[in-house]
Amino acid sequence: MSKKRREIPVFEHPIIETHCHLDYLKDRPLEETLERTRQVNIERVITIAVSPDNLATVRELSQAEPWVYGTQGIHPHEAETYTDAVEEEIRAHGSDEKIVAIGEIGLDYFYDHADREVQKDVFRRQLQIACDLNQPVVIHSREADDDTIAILGEFESTLKRRGVIHSFTSGPELAQYALDQGWCLGFNGITSFNKAENVRDIVRMAPIEQILLETDSPFLTPVPYRGRENAPFYLPFVAEKIAEVKELPLEQVIQQTYLNSLKTFFPAA
Repeated sequence: MSKKRREIPVFEHPIIETHCHLDYLKDRPLEETLERTRQVNIERVITIAVSPDNLATVRELSQAEPWVYGTQGIHPHEAETYTDAVEEEIRAHGSDEKIVAIGEIGLDYFYDHADREVQKDVFRRQLQIACDLNQPVVIHSREADDDTIAILGEFESTLKRRGVIHSFTSGPELAQYALDQGWCLGFNGITSFNKAENVRDIVRMAPIEQILLETDSPFLTPVPYRGRENAPFYLPFVAEKIAEVKELPLEQVIQQTYLNSLKTFFPAA
């Protein structure tokens, strides 16, 4: 007999989905996903660009509803598709009204889908765009802690608005560096996985004032819905897990991560 899944909790205080991929969702129409997302009191959603193929798509999605926003950037997996024309497009739209960050950018040495030197070059070029546009960044770093620290260090004085290292699964050295520099760390359904004690250790060390909530949907569906396609409306389970791991009142976690999200992506709000 299968274990009955809990209903998705609805909190009185709104929450913000800081990282998802709306154009990757397949299980239901976008309108239904957004409706269910609003029903669980998610106030804003940020959908993330990853490749030249979806830069324009993300901009279009950011117009779907007043509370949907987007980013512009090229994921390290796609670094070898980065061209001067792509850079020009990111620059041209990186500070559009509904675009709130440059990302998802960074380094991925786990899959090595792109040459590492190319990844580093593209990472630097996009960090420079963020500096020039005064935008925060959404960073992907996997098995690349030392190079991520080194490259971010090159921009310590010029990148005035930091951002987030999303889906944080790296080691304590990168976590501590990022926290010391004023970055946020993004956590998602991985925090609920049985074998993710290393991630929960980082949650414990991170001040609640520097934590953001995300789903990274359609990936990394949290317990108790693992096995299904992830979606923004599962974000409340991430909030609950963060509160449990940090041994903090749930309401405190919800309110503080909401403020963190505003400070990072919506400073004028």
